[in-house]
This record gives sequence, C-alpha cells and structure tokens, in this order.
Amino acid sequence: MYVQEAQPIPSKRLYFIDIARSIAILLMLQGHFVDTTLADEFRDEHYLAYEIWSYVRQFTSAVFLTVTGIVFTYLLLNQNSGGYFQNQRIRKGLKRVLELFFWGYLLQPRAFHVLQCIGIGLLLIMLLYGISLLIKKVPLSWYFFLASVALFASNLYFGALKSDVYWPEKAPEFVQNIFHGPTSVFPITPYLGFTLFGAFLGSMLVGIKEKIHSWKFIIPSFFSGLLLVLFSKPFLIYLNELPGIAPFKLYLLDWIFLKIGMVLLVLSLLISAEAFWFKNLQNNLFLKLGQNTLSIFIIHMFILYGPGIRYSIQKYFDHGVNALWIAPAALSFVLFFVLYVYVLDRYRSHIQRILKPVKSRTNWLFGIKD
Repeated sequence: MYVQEAQPIPSKRLYFIDIARSIAILLMLQGHFVDTTLADEFRDEHYLAYEIWSYVRQFTSAVFLTVTGIVFTYLLLNQNSGGYFQNQRIRKGLKRVLELFFWGYLLQPRAFHVLQCIGIGLLLIMLLYGISLLIKKVPLSWYFFLASVALFASNLYFGALKSDVYWPEKAPEFVQNIFHGPTSVFPITPYLGFTLFGAFLGSMLVGIKEKIHSWKFIIPSFFSGLLLVLFSKPFLIYLNELPGIAPFKLYLLDWIFLKIGMVLLVLSLLISAEAFWFKNLQNNLFLKLGQNTLSIFIIHMFILYGPGIRYSIQKYFDHGVNALWIAPAALSFVLFFVLYVYVLDRYRSHIQRILKPVKSRTNWLFGIKD
C-alpha cells in the first residue's frame, strides 16, 4: 500500500520503485472496487478469473508496505545532515506520520488500517536510525532486518489467537486494534514487518546504488523470491514435523514467506525492465500515479465507502454487480483516478500557490526548509 508521497531523490532516481508503487495503487483500486461490488454468487474459486484475481490481490498490501519502507529509508540515508534532527527527512517524516494518523482515523475512526500501520512504520524506521547513530557497532541494515524478523515471528503467537480473543486483554479497543483487536485491518503484528523489510532493502540499495541494475543483483534477487514462493510452505511443513518443533506452529509463517518472495520477484523483474527495456524512462503519467498514492487512497475511500457522507458506491452497489459488468466498472473506477492524476499534474502549480500559506506554516512548525 506506497502512501509515502514521492520526493526528489538527490542521486540517480530508481524508477522501478515508482513503477512498483503505480502498479500497487492500481491493484489496490480495482481490488477494493471488485471486493465491494461483485455479487456473492460469482465469488467462487471455481471461476478461473476470480481465482486469478484473488491470488494476485493477496500480494498488493505486501508490495505497498515494502515499497513504502524502501522509499522512506532510501531518501533518509541519502540526505546529508549534521545530526539527527538536522536531517530534513526526519522532520518531514514526523510531519508525514501525523498526516497519516489524522487521515487514517478520520476515514475509519474505530479501525487500525494501512495508514496508521505505515505511520508507526515510519516512526520505527526513524527510531532505529537514531539508535544506529548512537550505537555504531551494528550496521543500520541489521536493525531493520532483525526488527522485521521479530515482527514476522510475532505471527506465531498472534496468528494462533482466535478472532474473538483480543490483545492486550484489558487494554482499550484502539490499543488492541494495533496488535489484535476487533477492527484490526492491518495490525503491526505482523504487517509492520513488511515496512521494516522494505527499510532493510532500502538501506542495502543505498550502498549498492551503482550495481542495482546489474545481473549480479537482479538474478540473486529473482531466484531468492522464486525459492520462497515455491518452497517456503513445504519447507515449513517439513520443519513442523520434526521432534519438538510442532508446538511452534511454523506453518503460520507460510503466507508471510510467500508474500516476501513475491515482492522480491516483482522488484527484480521491474529492475530488469528498467535496466534493459526502459533505459530512458522519464517521469510520465503512469509514474505519477505512484507519486500521488496518499491523495488517491483518501479520495478512493470517500468515493467507495463514503465515511461521514451519505453517498458512496458501497451504499448503492454493495455485492450487487454481476460478473459481466464488473470488469468495465472496475476499469472505469481506475481510469477516474488516472484522470485525477492527469488534472492534478496539469494544475499542480496553481494548487501549490493556493496551499502555500498552509504548507509554509506546517513546515515552520516542524522546522522543514522549503
């Protein structure tokens, strides 16, 4: 889910990240639309189209969260600064966190959704970055990697909990939703692990930015992803059958390894496409979709679900569209946002002039230099 808005990268721009965000936001738009409107009688795995759609959809959030971690960390580590709070990316990150929490709880006051999950992810990335500046014996990439492993491993406990068992047991509902609550859509355990895994990848990319587009990087990334997709589940089942291992329920991690593998496959394919087929890739309308994910997400929530307003697509077409019309309807929904980004880009300078007083004041509060 890519909610971190695009910012200029001081070194060579990694267009494959923009491509990944654009693909992810398009998949999210059609995924949410189809899931909201498709009639129940067509939600059957025996339909090949629905089976393919369901399989692809399960990877959207993982790509979204991982790419967010890559982008934020890559920008953070490329920012030259004299200290932690002098780093403009830290200040912009704190501002972004408040924006994500504001919009997240405005759109869904009782739920813990992807915006809040990303907000906590950015806070944790900045915290681990600060710790690495104090304790320099451990490379920053290891902080991110170990944090992602810990969050993924938490699913061994939380994944085994029944849906009506909430944790922490006596905590307020909004706290429970962060971990395992009644309206936990994207709890940090384990979804935050994808953002931290992205931070790990982003920190690695900074160190090898000149080698990213080489086969020496692409091939190992591709086959690592392929191995995880094909063999992680049978391997975990095999481990779970060993003496003394069964109580750990390692099979609860199979979907996490599958998603990580698919993320690596997608990113390696996009890197190779950028390196060998789109060498002169320029900033175009498709890339701009991935650079405006926050506003797209907010607007699509209002149109599709109508939080706080009387009208929405869900109100009138909830599980009511048949299979014949679902594809053209979903395409129209997606094209609406393509048109939105086109208009937004065309009149961006005018919009920026209108919003400049508000932006200047908020930047001043966080000490951000324009």
